[in-house]
Amino acid sequence: MIPAPNLFSYRPYWAKRFGISPVLPMSKAEMDELGWDSCDIILVTGDAYIDHPSFGMALIGRLLEAQGFRVGIISQPDWTNANDFKKLGRPNLFFGVTGGNMDSMVNRYTSDKKIRSNDAYTPDGAAGKRPDRAVNVYSHRCREAYKDVAIIIGGIEASLRRIAHYDYWSDTVRKSVLLDSKADLLVYGNAERQVVEIAHRLANGEKITELTDIRGTVHFVKQIPDGYALKDSSDIDKVGAVQPPQNPYQEQPACETNTLANPAEQPLTPTIRVLRAKTVIRLPAYEAVKDDPILYAHASRVMHGETNPHNARPLIQQHGTRQLWVNPPPMPLTTKEMDGVFDLPYSRVPHKEYGEANVPAFEMIQHSVNIMRGCFGGCTFCSITEHEGRIIQSRSEDSIIKEIEAIRDTSPNFTGHISDLGGPTANMYRLACKDEKIEAACRKPSCVYPSICPNLNTDHAPLIKLYRRARALKGIKKIFIASGLRYDLAVESPEYVKELVTHHVGGYLKIAPEHTEKNVLSKMMKPGMGTYDRFKEMFDKYSKEAGKEQYLIPYFIAAHPGTTDNDMLNLALWLKANGFRADQVQAFLPSPMSIATAMYHSGKDTLHKVSRSVEDIPIPKSFKQRRLHKAFLRYHDPKNWPLLRDALKAMGRADLIGNGKKHLIPSFQPKGTLETPEKIQAFKTKYTGFPQDKQKRNSPPAFKKQKNYSKGLGKQN
Repeated sequence: MIPAPNLFSYRPYWAKRFGISPVLPMSKAEMDELGWDSCDIILVTGDAYIDHPSFGMALIGRLLEAQGFRVGIISQPDWTNANDFKKLGRPNLFFGVTGGNMDSMVNRYTSDKKIRSNDAYTPDGAAGKRPDRAVNVYSHRCREAYKDVAIIIGGIEASLRRIAHYDYWSDTVRKSVLLDSKADLLVYGNAERQVVEIAHRLANGEKITELTDIRGTVHFVKQIPDGYALKDSSDIDKVGAVQPPQNPYQEQPACETNTLANPAEQPLTPTIRVLRAKTVIRLPAYEAVKDDPILYAHASRVMHGETNPHNARPLIQQHGTRQLWVNPPPMPLTTKEMDGVFDLPYSRVPHKEYGEANVPAFEMIQHSVNIMRGCFGGCTFCSITEHEGRIIQSRSEDSIIKEIEAIRDTSPNFTGHISDLGGPTANMYRLACKDEKIEAACRKPSCVYPSICPNLNTDHAPLIKLYRRARALKGIKKIFIASGLRYDLAVESPEYVKELVTHHVGGYLKIAPEHTEKNVLSKMMKPGMGTYDRFKEMFDKYSKEAGKEQYLIPYFIAAHPGTTDNDMLNLALWLKANGFRADQVQAFLPSPMSIATAMYHSGKDTLHKVSRSVEDIPIPKSFKQRRLHKAFLRYHDPKNWPLLRDALKAMGRADLIGNGKKHLIPSFQPKGTLETPEKIQAFKTKYTGFPQDKQKRNSPPAFKKQKNYSKGLGKQN
């Protein structure tokens, strides 16, 4: 495999002579101040523009600037017409479009499809500043503004919708976002490598239609390129008997005019096994998976098996008369490249046009430092690995220390406290496979489930060293660790747990067992509660030795695929026995492309081979059952007691209703807390957000609904 070129090895574009911008311009006036007559690249985002490496458009924009390109930002434009998309003029090379740091649908709706009353990525948290399916809408407006300009979509919203995907909000399987957005190219993952290569190749005169060989991109093909052999996904993962008995991947009637017929579609010869990079895997067509949850689950299993950039093969999926080609993931960034990306000249503050307004997401991360990216945990409900990959990419210790010093020396409201040193996980810094050859061949979805892989290096010494050096810096009073902790890894290093508990916990440490019941944890690919108990024992021991009174705050998920009412009851009993009263609860949200979403849609355990004869797993889908599962997590809330009493009686567990210590909920109801059927129905009508009949549920929310966002309709889950 040819190694990827260093991000900073390209010859700079001629516009580098303009130098570094204080901030990337958001108006013609700012462009004039910089002496620009045009932008080479314009980035469109659904977030407020914060010139900080934790915000994707700022990071990509500064990276492109370092390559010599003039980059402008269009932030949270008015999407009802194309005017805002013209305000910086016509870009010379391309529009880069993203919904923002969050998927626009996740950003706007809770897991119960209620409309959120705020948006953390908007000045003063105002809601309604971005449309549903923002990538589609923004792309259409860019095309309307300048028809001949290339449009490249990316960010997490595009990344997780790169193939046919289940969409929770419409309860349908939707086409690839590349089709719906009418963009020219899709980049997935963090995308630094792809974006830099695309920019330079377009600047050198290549056409967007010629950029078909870039890893981490998705485009359309008319025929399979010469030299490629085609392998059917059913050769990799048998889907089981299909009724009626026919090949689900045969040519569909809509594809009779397809031009894919070529010699490469002939059966594979034995020698092709040596040429994995020249083998493309055909996934079931969109027309097949949209109407067949079993085929959808099968496609999901195959796709997740092709995520290791060292051995992944291209994928092809038919959408009507068009063929979607997914190139293998990009190679991970080296430590030197990571340092280069994070050492770019960010101003680290919101754009001046926001004045004194607070952007909640910025307030949360302005004094935090990202030390790594990626996650090899493989939790089925999480999309981090689908987006950032399983191979950990770490910054150098020097680069991290340099950023902490920059925060100390330049942030106007810094008080000496670093709010986090972390990333997707708190304690995967510099952890990797012990053998590069094994890593290159591995197809396991997780390095830590069902147990920690013996080939995984779990040495926390580099992280301990980083903590000690960071907190020894002059002017640093306290460094907190707020990122999610993998306690199954932490217990392998008692020294790390002691370091963490003694110096980096501010009274409470949040961790995420997610559930207590084995059958649910197995669907999540999470460790059992025995590991939690080991970690708690170590946490309590080292807290006591440090003379500190500190507490663990466990997080749990309600209504995850595979969860029964009894599972939630057992979790509630565990919470009560351990004295926990959750203030906030999290219900499972089927995000596009995750493994658990395939479970949710298909009703099967997709961690194993799926077929129609395999037993279904319980899927809490109805509003009533999801509400009940959340109520079990908040068993202590009197508003939930009427619902729980009815449920416990129906489950044959009325013995848990009473006024003693052994009871889960009391038999009496405090005044003013009774939820009548009328109140419950009003709650459903007001906050469900989507009509319940199937015909309307499969349509996007009406625009008249969107007018209510700024009025605070609905509450954040």
